[in-house]
Amino acid sequence: MRVLLVEDDAVLGDALRRSLDRQGYPTELVTSGTAAIAAVAAREPDVVLLDMGLPDRDGIGVCREIRERSRVPILAITGRGDVAARVQGLRSGADDYLVKPVSTDELVARIEAVLRRATGAAVAATVTVGDVVVDLDRRAVTAGGAAVALTRKEFDLLAALARREGAVLPRSELLEQVWGIADASAARTLEAHVASLRSKLGARDVVVTVRGVGYRLAR
Repeated sequence: MRVLLVEDDAVLGDALRRSLDRQGYPTELVTSGTAAIAAVAAREPDVVLLDMGLPDRDGIGVCREIRERSRVPILAITGRGDVAARVQGLRSGADDYLVKPVSTDELVARIEAVLRRATGAAVAATVTVGDVVVDLDRRAVTAGGAAVALTRKEFDLLAALARREGAVLPRSELLEQVWGIADASAARTLEAHVASLRSKLGARDVVVTVRGVGYRLAR
């Protein structure tokens, strides 16, 4: 997975780049439309995050030129949220449209969505880490061939990580997905379930802590 981020604000761009890197999406940052077109031609990224307000070239024109050269999914990012701007961006070849300010969680979700649409990819019915097999359809887990009895929330937590196939999920996103809340005060609930899940899986490094961010499934 290679992400090309086109953002002329160096501070914002670097912050987004580091956030995406932590989420498991290696990201290259360029700050102009000319550099973006060159990067697409030279390195063929898997997705382009394109700021539409670039200093050297009009973002609409950059989007159109990238689309003429490549079928890479393009996610347009702009400070303009009016309908006309969104329609213009989509008509220029963008696959999706986000209005600033952009949260990392939503950005990752949109990246995954455009990639699914572009490739027709679906999450595998089973995810395997070492000798641990997570069957998402049957809601069943085995470790070393033996069934592992998990509570509903423990399985939902493991499944959320499995669906992201090694990408980091922030604590807030896991709380939202599994418990329907994003309150930081519930972090102890998440930590307790992670500890219980690790205990039931035995001496296996399946759930990895990413300090200061959240958790991911081991690769």
